[in-house]
Amino acid sequence: MSELTDRRLEEKERRRLEILDAAEAVAAVVGVEALTMDLVARKARLSRALLYVYFHDKSALLLALCVRTLDALQQRFAAASAQHRTGAAQVEACGRAYVAFAAEFPARFEALAYFEAHQPSDDPDSAYDGFMVAGDRCHQAIVAAIEQGLRDGTIRADVGVPKLVALTLWGLMHGLIQISVTKSGSLAREGVDGAQLIEQGFRLAMAALVTPAGFAAVAADGGGG
Repeated sequence: MSELTDRRLEEKERRRLEILDAAEAVAAVVGVEALTMDLVARKARLSRALLYVYFHDKSALLLALCVRTLDALQQRFAAASAQHRTGAAQVEACGRAYVAFAAEFPARFEALAYFEAHQPSDDPDSAYDGFMVAGDRCHQAIVAAIEQGLRDGTIRADVGVPKLVALTLWGLMHGLIQISVTKSGSLAREGVDGAQLIEQGFRLAMAALVTPAGFAAVAADGGGG
């Protein structure tokens, strides 16, 4: 590959990342639902025609933003797990990493929730394959932590199939984060805030997962919130 070709590829990737940055910035202001290609083009200081060279529609743009989000989440999960020895502590650490990520990057979390609710019924292109692969990597990080807990005895042997347990935990935490963000008024009327709701979710999940002996091991491992 020639030096000129390398430079062109680098420039193309730089421009693509700038567009994703612009989309995230727009979503943070107007929300994902109201995000338009025109708004992103203006934020990125590009013509609409050039924007469409990189992303053929809003769905493709959000898909790329979701892949970026999942890649970042997988890195957070890996870093969280690496700080703990026991599987139960790793599971909790990954859950807390997800909560922290959603708070730090609300537009990315919103894009992920929006796309998952509106994803196509069949695979339109290779970009969607990339989305699925990125999602599988995140899911596998939780599965690995559960499997570690089964090996070290901190997670109950009768908890269920690790893949199914991981999906259940994701559904629980994803849902609680969404409720804490979108239903804060309803929670306030009940005398509850989002942080309390999420902490209750952690308590319920850990009570269902962790063995009696495992709680002491998790505390010694630095877990326990």
